[in-house]
Amino acid sequence: MILTPTSPAGPATARPRLAYLLAASHSGSTLLAMLLGAHPQACTAGELKATSLGDPDAYRCSCRAPIRQCDFWKTVTQQMQQKGIGSFDITEAGTSIFDLDSAYVQRLLAPLHRGAALETVRDLALGLSGSWRRHLGRTNRRNLALIESLQAATGASIVVDSSKVALRLKYLLRIEPLDIKVVRCLRDGRAVSLTYVDDWAFADSADPALRGGGTGLKRPSVRQNMADAANEWKRSNEAADCLLEQLPRSQWTEVRYEELCANPRETLGRLCTFLGLDPARANLEFRARPQHVIGNGMRFDTTSEIRLDERWKTHLSPQDLETFDRVAGDLNRRYGYV
Repeated sequence: MILTPTSPAGPATARPRLAYLLAASHSGSTLLAMLLGAHPQACTAGELKATSLGDPDAYRCSCRAPIRQCDFWKTVTQQMQQKGIGSFDITEAGTSIFDLDSAYVQRLLAPLHRGAALETVRDLALGLSGSWRRHLGRTNRRNLALIESLQAATGASIVVDSSKVALRLKYLLRIEPLDIKVVRCLRDGRAVSLTYVDDWAFADSADPALRGGGTGLKRPSVRQNMADAANEWKRSNEAADCLLEQLPRSQWTEVRYEELCANPRETLGRLCTFLGLDPARANLEFRARPQHVIGNGMRFDTTSEIRLDERWKTHLSPQDLETFDRVAGDLNRRYGYV
């Protein structure tokens, strides 16, 4: 199925442009998305897959309004309706490939991206399901319409999606009208693993009252053990590596969280050039521009200060570090983290 980009009035327009941040979660993607979204030629709404929002009536947009009451999202909903998406609610966006009630499909989608040969096998098996084929077509149409609607609502030339997941990107790349550039985000796996062990303390808003999607509801302090955390970081990055092997080098670039924090202006300027944005108009005061972001709790913080977070150096025990090294140390060193 070929999808055609349309304006609200109907005629074909230029290809919608998407910058996809590909990463393991908690690798600095929300910070980077907001920095790019502060550029006058760009916009971001954070994670366009729009999953894991919890209670939809309690979840807050980064503007701090309950997301269903946010004027920005009401405008996006109107744009979606003009594009033929009759019913749209960002808390039930219908933009995730994983949102299908089929045990068969869920089993096939469960493994992370595995490389060209195994992805071909996955596609052949999924193709046997009529519900999957219909779901993928519907999901692709909604993703395309949402990207176009965000551009229409903001006047941006490019939308930044910080959904991070490699398998989601695989299917977005098949939406023919989309012009996609990929930014691979890397961060020291020890720092990321600490956030998986306790995301409440190490990967959410600085204000406890705004954690948990703005609800302040505390989750269990320990979410994973270190072995599972290290394996999640490892597998997410292996999946990203597999996908990037199939893309031309001109379509993707890499940025490290540590590099972004140490040299934000230079790093952001380089990324702007890659994305076709004027680097002179990059804005490090990213909170000075109103943004309406879904995702990591740092979106609620009030400062635009870009500060390297290396709390793993003092909060991981020698046993934690030994476990991480056993599970994922080789890959971390391959990425240059020693």
